[in-house]
Amino acid sequence: MAATRKILHIDMDAFYASVEQRDDPGLRGKPVVVAWRGARSVVCAASYEARVFGVRSAMPAVRAERLCPQAVFVPPDFVRYKAVSRQVRDIFARHTDLVEPLSLDEAYLDVTANLSGLPSATATAEAIRSAIREETSLTASAGVAPNKFLAKIASDWNKPDGICVVRPHQVEAFLTPLPVGRLPGVGKVMESKLAELGIATVGDLRGIPPQGLEQRFGRWGRRLHELSLGIDDNPVRPERPTVQISSEDTFEHDLPLEELEPHIRRLAEKTWAGYQREKDRVARTVVLKLKTSDFRNLTRSLTPATHPGSLEVLCEIACKLRERVEMPASTRYRLVGVGLSGFIDQHDLQAQSDLFERA
Repeated sequence: MAATRKILHIDMDAFYASVEQRDDPGLRGKPVVVAWRGARSVVCAASYEARVFGVRSAMPAVRAERLCPQAVFVPPDFVRYKAVSRQVRDIFARHTDLVEPLSLDEAYLDVTANLSGLPSATATAEAIRSAIREETSLTASAGVAPNKFLAKIASDWNKPDGICVVRPHQVEAFLTPLPVGRLPGVGKVMESKLAELGIATVGDLRGIPPQGLEQRFGRWGRRLHELSLGIDDNPVRPERPTVQISSEDTFEHDLPLEELEPHIRRLAEKTWAGYQREKDRVARTVVLKLKTSDFRNLTRSLTPATHPGSLEVLCEIACKLRERVEMPASTRYRLVGVGLSGFIDQHDLQAQSDLFERA
């Protein structure tokens, strides 16, 4: 029988806002909103003082300002946030090689066999939280559980600066009263479909035979039943290969298609700069993303015979992809993005080239 995994989910508390409050004592205790001001801006982070007023990440900045007129708006500084994130990841690395970052402020860690010799996953989580506090003057919350999705739910349980431990024998009792929306992959649409069946909690879901769920929702129904039992065999993956590198921008005023070229070129430069950090992976596809003034998303892509090998080629292809946008000339666009995708390993690309040369 396989040993039970010991998984941590470490989540920095109000990360961007907390960095700002740490670095500027004048912001401490105040409702801080990390966002650019403006009609098109969204909230990157909100301090706990701002959350009391209902301000949340991804909320339009103008709504945040209405909810909390006394909020202090601070423009984001991702260079600083990334530097702190690297500090935190260095702390993780002292305890395990199995770290799967999800973003700058959260990660999964498999500490089934930890490097620090601590006697338990709980002790490891506490050691990590203590080191983060001492070395960064910030706080983190932790979830400790036998698998990833339980650890992620648990890390949110006692925020901020808290820890929640779900031991194997506690899994079903922990899950039973939770709303089904807490399960990974259950969004608003699925939640409403389950509500039509009288399913509101994970306990309700567990009471439905798996065959019935599978008949109604296909393979996803079977997966829902497994989640209701706390079953999740997904391992912590320390290396997540790049899927796409992209940059996008929302305009202050909507623009017609023919005025997008300078913005496409500017964003292509940012994307290309990110791509230069990829050492062993090659992108083959150029992606142009657009959002119309009525919030319709459009994506156009091209995979040329030869992978884009320079910024100039990337700009040329991205701009030319506008010709594939079949919308009325009167259409206005509020957002544009430029991306590179279709990544493969460098040696695979070379193998393909060798194959074509021999053909």
